[in-house]
Amino acid sequence: MAESTRRRIHFLDELRGFAVLCMIVQHGFYCIGYVYDYIWARRAFCFFYPATPYFAAAFIIISGMVSQLSRSNVKRGLKLLALALGMTLVTALLLPDCIIMFGVIHMLSVCMILFGLLKKPLEKVNLWVGLAVCAVGFYLTVGLYLPEPYVGVPGVPALQYSGWQPWAEWLFPLGFRLPDFFSADYYSLLPWIFAFFGGGLLGRFAAQEKLPQWTYKPRIAAFSWVGRHALWFYILHQPLIMAGAEIVEFFIGKIG
Repeated sequence: MAESTRRRIHFLDELRGFAVLCMIVQHGFYCIGYVYDYIWARRAFCFFYPATPYFAAAFIIISGMVSQLSRSNVKRGLKLLALALGMTLVTALLLPDCIIMFGVIHMLSVCMILFGLLKKPLEKVNLWVGLAVCAVGFYLTVGLYLPEPYVGVPGVPALQYSGWQPWAEWLFPLGFRLPDFFSADYYSLLPWIFAFFGGGLLGRFAAQEKLPQWTYKPRIAAFSWVGRHALWFYILHQPLIMAGAEIVEFFIGKIG
């Protein structure tokens, strides 16, 4: 079915909008708490931090589903990668305390490119086999997302990472990193590429318009609007948060 005649899946827009807003709020607490040293923001960040992987996973899975509907994933991915590298350059020069080395935009851009290149072969993969592989791959590499990264079954790591390996300095996009590595926004390819590709496989239902009928009905207009403009919200929120914090400090003074 041509993209121009496909019904819009409003639920995906709404869920993506909600996930983006949650990520923005969490980044706001981090920036205000750790860059500007507001104690209340640090406490809020720590309180909400356990929920971060869940709305991040929702955002990434939906991005994978949407990629199944696109005909130009490689082109979109290359444009997004250029934008992500620009974010790294700008934060390195202007906001070194909030430098973004490999954030969610970097990760999504690489996943889009890989998905676009592999889309034809992936069409031959059985849906349930592919989902099972993505689930197992995510489960075995989710440890790389933790402060002390490892690969293997949680609690029984097969490959415990120790930070002295010199090659790890260049493998941070995969999830292997040195102990002193820092990125204000960090989403490594492992394990998140499995969530993206799993979403891409689920996107077959969206491409064939086989999702439940309630997913096509609009409900929360604000979330839907944010979801349709998620990229710009994500790109602009960090400088806006920092600008707002600077204004508050200048006119009101430090609180907390």
